[in-house]
This record gives sequence, C-alpha cells and structure tokens, in this order.
Amino acid sequence: QVQLVESGGGLVQAGGSLRLSCAASGRTFSSYAIMGWFRQAPGKEREFVASINWSGRTILYADSVKGRFTISRDNVKTTVNLQTNSLKPEDTAVYYCASRRVGREYDVWGQGTQVTVSS
Repeated sequence: QVQLVESGGGLVQAGGSLRLSCAASGRTFSSYAIMGWFRQAPGKEREFVASINWSGRTILYADSVKGRFTISRDNVKTTVNLQTNSLKPEDTAVYYCASRRVGREYDVWGQGTQVTVSS
C-alpha cells in the first residue's frame, strides 16, 4: 500500500505563493501512476485541482487554477509538488494529495494540509 503525507501549507496574503509537497512511500508506489491534488473548503465539496501521470507528460488543471498553479513530480524522491502562485482568498482550503492506478479511482489519500489566504 502507498502512504501519502502532505506538507507546506500555511497562512499567506492574497497574491502570495506556497509550495505544497506530497511525500509518497510504500513498495507499490510505482503502480500508482497518477498523482493528484484536491482541495476542500469549509462547507463545500472536495474538488479536483491538478493531476500528473508517471512520465509527467499528461498534466491536468482545474480551470480555476490554470496559469497560477504548477504540479510536478520526482519519481526518484517519490514526491509530488504543487506550486501555488497568485493566491486568492477563494483558494483557502485543505489541500489533499491523492493517488490512483491507471483506469481506477483515487483510492489513496493523504491527511491534508491547510492553506489559508487572507485578503
């Protein structure tokens, strides 16, 4: 089984940046080819933010973060990062790292890291 641990959240002013990291461990990590970031704001449903495949050639972003967030991965260090720039108060949420196998649903989740953007 794969375990995911997020870090890098915090409090930042609007327009600022944060770099979120997700450290993956477990012998089966290589089979979890797709890594993603999701977020959940208070009172709202969890939403997709970004995803990246094993090679890094297939990257998807939610429209709300395109041009501001960048997802990347290091398969040697087994980490996935989310660089968040030009943050807005509406980006405030708990950010979760998740992983899935090709053709499957996301079934491995981290504990989340809080991002708070003040206006």
